[in-house]
Amino acid sequence: MKPSFFSFSLLVFLYLLPSGVFAQDAKLELMDVFQMEYISDPQVSPMGSQIVFVRNFKDVMTDRNRSNLWISDFQGTQMRPLTTGMQSDGSPRWSPDGSRILYRSSKNGSSQLFMRWLDSGAEAQISNLQKSPGSIQWSPDGKWISFTMMVDAPQKSLVQLPKPPKGANWTTPPKYIEELKFKADGAGFLKPGYRHIFVMSADGGYARQITSGDYNHSDYSWSPDSKSIVFSARRTKNWEYEAKNSDIFEIKLDSSELIQLTERNGPDNNPIVSPDGQTIAYLSYEDKYLGYQNSQIHLMNRNGSGQRLVPLKLDRNISNIQWSNDGQYLYFQYDSFGNTYIARTDMNGAYEVLTNNVGGLSLGRPYAGGTFHVDGPGDYIAFTYGTPEHPADLGITNLNLDTALRLTKVNEDLFGYKKLGKIEELMVSSSYDQRDIQAWICYPPDFDPNKKYPLILEIHGGPFANYGRRFSAEVQLYAAAGYVVVYANPRGSTSYGEEFANLIHHNYPNQDYDDLMSVVDGVIEKGFVDTKNLFVTGGSGGGVLTAWIVGKTDRFRAAVVAKPVINWYSFVLHADNPAFFYRYWFPGYPWEHQDHYMKRSPISLVGNVTTPTMLLTGEQDYRTPMSETEQYYAALKLQKVESALVRIQDSGHGIAAKPSNLINKVAYILGWFEKYKQ
Repeated sequence: MKPSFFSFSLLVFLYLLPSGVFAQDAKLELMDVFQMEYISDPQVSPMGSQIVFVRNFKDVMTDRNRSNLWISDFQGTQMRPLTTGMQSDGSPRWSPDGSRILYRSSKNGSSQLFMRWLDSGAEAQISNLQKSPGSIQWSPDGKWISFTMMVDAPQKSLVQLPKPPKGANWTTPPKYIEELKFKADGAGFLKPGYRHIFVMSADGGYARQITSGDYNHSDYSWSPDSKSIVFSARRTKNWEYEAKNSDIFEIKLDSSELIQLTERNGPDNNPIVSPDGQTIAYLSYEDKYLGYQNSQIHLMNRNGSGQRLVPLKLDRNISNIQWSNDGQYLYFQYDSFGNTYIARTDMNGAYEVLTNNVGGLSLGRPYAGGTFHVDGPGDYIAFTYGTPEHPADLGITNLNLDTALRLTKVNEDLFGYKKLGKIEELMVSSSYDQRDIQAWICYPPDFDPNKKYPLILEIHGGPFANYGRRFSAEVQLYAAAGYVVVYANPRGSTSYGEEFANLIHHNYPNQDYDDLMSVVDGVIEKGFVDTKNLFVTGGSGGGVLTAWIVGKTDRFRAAVVAKPVINWYSFVLHADNPAFFYRYWFPGYPWEHQDHYMKRSPISLVGNVTTPTMLLTGEQDYRTPMSETEQYYAALKLQKVESALVRIQDSGHGIAAKPSNLINKVAYILGWFEKYKQ
């Protein structure tokens, strides 16, 4: 569906028709992926009367994700598109007086900044940048806009090579690399360069780089007087080797004076200056080199003194902090028991929950990842509202609303006549230590409890992540094919506190296997599962666990191991973040702890595998490189285990980045399971 005014009007018309006009008897099909939409990045106007948001859709002809900007009042009665077309428009930001909207768009080819005047509807491209701008903000006085952008560094070379003769056809010169991190998933091999903060006039023109040095800068906030910017960066001598050791700085725009405000062992991120300019709120923790630690809200005086923790009695990771307009409260979001909440706290840590169901922004699997924005005289909150029944829509709430309002139903044109699988929560006790493990069952459409159904166990990645009460196209497509699908949050999952997550610290995979088998047994006890037709799959960390499972048991008819780590020794030295993995997931370098690395590697159990196993990985995956998949495939083949290898083209670790690859993934997984289903 293309997000035009006509299509939205048709959507509303269909929604208002009496029930029964269209029979809801069709099941989801693979091509329906191209029809799915979701809302992201809602922004409340300074007057608190309107919301601008991003409406994301898919272009079936170019196999790309696209997006346009829409605007609405708080009743949803005045909703219309601001931009249209097969392009990517995003990051809308209101001017302080609410008269203009700054945004980023690819409509003219490259990603540039555009300005739109709301009174006339006129707009103009105000930048001509060589690289894509990010983290767009207005200065509080409305005179300036800021953004981050990569700046190339000189290419290093060890030797001076002779030039080829005129007309000669020589091969491309070698790449000379000295950086520790020289590749990144989704970006490939990195050109030397650093991310800096820029400022330019709100009328367009020259963009001035205000940060300098061979460091990356991000997470910034303007001071209320528009004279300085506070930001987070790793500006230490050994920053390449200290993956989480960031500090907060302030830079004055007139003099370029740089002031360091924090200095601690750990991440100091997301600084936000209070409306009166006296206080900085930020997220931080003292780094203990654990696999997982909660970010907590800290405060400090503007000059860096008086650093203190906001004593929230909440054992959850805090993100997306925003000041209330009066400076008395901080709004934030957090995940708990597979759901995402918005809350606010005073400076003493007394907090109240305002809403939940802040929907994830991944159509593929039911991950967290939604967002919100608060502004306006009444501290109106706009957020991405999602449930298992639909991807993220536009939701609003404030302190006067008992329940949040859902303003859009962007998938009603599709889901209005498609049957989805019903989602049911399940709690089981782990066979290992009787801990509660939360899971969800997705039933096939037209489910009959008197029949027996094949079951798919679908396992999340991370491993420090969580599934939850969110929509999943993959899960629904498996259910539409006639499978009962179960997905869970075994130990190590986030949203249950630090202790639960760190049960896998230097211990992954291990007892999370027991958790998952207990979940499968809990579904079987309900009586509608065909125990001869159990299947298992998962991606990334879920691929690790799938390979671990088939090395521990033969109870599954077939398995699909997607984008896995098979050998932790090779992974730590081959993935795209070598400074992080060995330090936080293991007790040290692999050559100093060879036994520890191997006993946690699925390759150590490959001699036990008899389950037919397919491997599936993106060709350009730099997070869990293809070499991990190839190792396992070769080992399975050498043992004559029935196996296959699927190399997803034009894909990194995020296979669903292209709609057709999401389809390809689901199709091959279902095809493999159907091949072995009795």
